[in-house]
Amino acid sequence: MSAIESCRTAALGGHVAACEDCGHTQIAYNSCRNRHCPKCQGAAAKDWLAERRAELLPVPYFHLVFTLPAAIATIAYHNKAVIYDGLFKASSETLLTIAADPKHLGARIGITAVLHTWGSAMTHHPHVHMIVPGGGLSADGSAWVAAKPSFFLPVRVLSTLFRRLLLERLAAADAAGKLQCLRSWRITRRRSRSIRPPRLATSRSSEITSAPTRRIAVRPRAPSISR
Repeated sequence: MSAIESCRTAALGGHVAACEDCGHTQIAYNSCRNRHCPKCQGAAAKDWLAERRAELLPVPYFHLVFTLPAAIATIAYHNKAVIYDGLFKASSETLLTIAADPKHLGARIGITAVLHTWGSAMTHHPHVHMIVPGGGLSADGSAWVAAKPSFFLPVRVLSTLFRRLLLERLAAADAAGKLQCLRSWRITRRRSRSIRPPRLATSRSSEITSAPTRRIAVRPRAPSISR
C-alpha cells in the first residue's frame, strides 16, 4: 500500500517541464508502477475493456460466475496453476456442453472469461466471471440460435455438471501427484450450487472483468460505460 499511496507524489520524485518562451513550469511526479496500483494499471484496464467491447455482437449478453467451494479454494493457495486451470476448463466445458445440448440451447457459444482470486471484501475467493452472448451458431454453422430474452441456461444443470467436471480434474491431478495437499475434497459433492444463476449482462458486468486483467486489487469508482 505504501507504493500505491506514494504514486505520483513528491515522495517518488519527478521531473519539471518548462516552456522556453514564457517560462511556465509544470511538475510531473513519478508513478510507482506497482502491479496493483489503479493509477498505473487503470489505463491498461480501460484499453482491455475497449478491445472487448469492440468484439461484442449486437445481441443481449449474460453474466455468469463460477466459484470454487471453500475446501478447494484452500487447496488453491499451494496449487494455483493446477486449480485455476481446472476452474477455467471445468467452467468453460460446462457452458459449451450444456449450451450445445438441443434440450437447452442447441448452439455453439462464445465465452469471455476472467479469473478473480479475491472477493469484494478483499479476501481469498477464487471465481471466474464469464460474459456470454445470448445465443450461438447452430451445429452446422448456418444459423444463429437465440436464447430467451431473460433466460440463458438452467443453473441447477450447470452446477451439477460443473461440480462433476471440477472434481474429476481435481482427482486426476491428485492421482498424478500434481497437488501438494488434498483435504476431504468429497465434501463439495454435497454443495447445492457452485455458480450464480445467469443474469443479463450490463456495462457494469464488463467493468468488473477488466480490473483483474491488470492485477488491480484496489479500484477507484469507475463511470458506467454503455454497450
